[in-house]
Amino acid sequence: MRIITGAGAFTGPEAGFAADWIEHLRVADLSVGSYSIPAGGTDEQEPHSEDEIYIVTAGRATLESGGDRADVGPGSVLYVPAGEQHRFTSITEDLATIVVFAPAEYTNSGTVPSAEAG
Repeated sequence: MRIITGAGAFTGPEAGFAADWIEHLRVADLSVGSYSIPAGGTDEQEPHSEDEIYIVTAGRATLESGGDRADVGPGSVLYVPAGEQHRFTSITEDLATIVVFAPAEYTNSGTVPSAEAG
């Protein structure tokens, strides 16, 4: 067992970054992290090579994914399939999410960018 502390807490991005990504756990079959975007911020992420689950813990925004749009807030659970273009827009309150990748993020792409957002 491993207790993951701090997952889903809002953290403001560092200077020069639009969002903040913190990876909390990585094993072969999944990875878990927190992705935060401040109110009025911009989500600049690119599609991932792994399936993704977002669990919104705080804030309000719209998720645009695969040509669909959904308003999200605390308690929203969202699935984004591997390779699908997606991003949070209209971020009206500081957004905090827990992100689960399966398998672990970058497993299918074979690369790990040095400063990748969730």
